[in-house]
Amino acid sequence: MLKSKKGISPILATLLLIVIAVAAVIVTYAWVMTFTTTQTQQASAILTEENVRFYNATTVRDGLQVTIDNIGTADAKIVRIYLGTSSANLVDVTANASDLYTGKAVPAHGALTINLSWPNSVGTVWQPTTTYYFKVAPEAGASFEFSKRSPAT
Repeated sequence: MLKSKKGISPILATLLLIVIAVAAVIVTYAWVMTFTTTQTQQASAILTEENVRFYNATTVRDGLQVTIDNIGTADAKIVRIYLGTSSANLVDVTANASDLYTGKAVPAHGALTINLSWPNSVGTVWQPTTTYYFKVAPEAGASFEFSKRSPAT
């Protein structure tokens, strides 16, 4: 009775294993290529803080000037800028940044200066020696957060 049972031949079993292995390699390759393409596109614009300048009532106007650097390889269009006195309590101040409405982008290996004018939703004037928290949100990629202490006077 045991001699009457038949299995697949060794050649057919080997071919079947090769087909399964090739299919697994193709699926893995497609997933890895999709993952790395997405990650490199997100990392192509890397924002950093170059300078923050506080203006007070003794100058032409009250406000703030933020210069953002892009050390990445692609342009980054800034769509939102947030500001607050704590990192957990940020307010959207994009409406106070007239430079952002023109659709300007931070060029690759370049910088963009953003002017914020008053009155704003954070306060009417800068408080001396207060730490302010910023969040700059580009159209694509990760947001950039940093803090800066205002001068004594």
